[in-house]
Amino acid sequence: MIQALAVFLVGLCPSLVFGQVPFPQLPQPITAFSFEDKEWSVEATTTPNRGPRYHAPTPTSIPGARVIKTLELKELLETNKSVLVVDVLDSKTRTTIPGAFWMSGAGDGQFFAAEKNRFSTALEKLSGGDKTRPIVFLCISSECWLSYNASLHALEAGYKDVIWYRGGSNAWRGASFEWKKPERVSW
Repeated sequence: MIQALAVFLVGLCPSLVFGQVPFPQLPQPITAFSFEDKEWSVEATTTPNRGPRYHAPTPTSIPGARVIKTLELKELLETNKSVLVVDVLDSKTRTTIPGAFWMSGAGDGQFFAAEKNRFSTALEKLSGGDKTRPIVFLCISSECWLSYNASLHALEAGYKDVIWYRGGSNAWRGASFEWKKPERVSW
């Protein structure tokens, strides 16, 4: 009986059962921008892409995390101030989603113990030590593995509500939403 109830609840609203922030309910189909929903026929993996090609087509899903589209993210950020946004594009300068923190290089697939520790410490500071706090990772587009890798790193560090914004800043720009210079996080 309890198992049947759990299956029913998971089907009804998985976010309630697993403590994940619910995504906003938007009219279907949801408009996509800049290939954020493009099917590149790439298999999802639980192992970070170790490069050297980080800028290549990505899967449409990520094991253990959720994928969010631009309009869902915009609405989520407007209705839930606890959502943490982390941009991981590795570059010298960056403009991105307003309120995002910038952890350049945090999407590297070659994490060893020292990098994992620094990454975990930085996320702990940003999240206030709350591993259930929703964290959105992004980079530039659906052809960039950096945010996928960072999402996997966060899952490994024990975060429970990891959200991958596959469309990244190209999709945000494609929707003509506001851009800001992010706060850079040294890690």
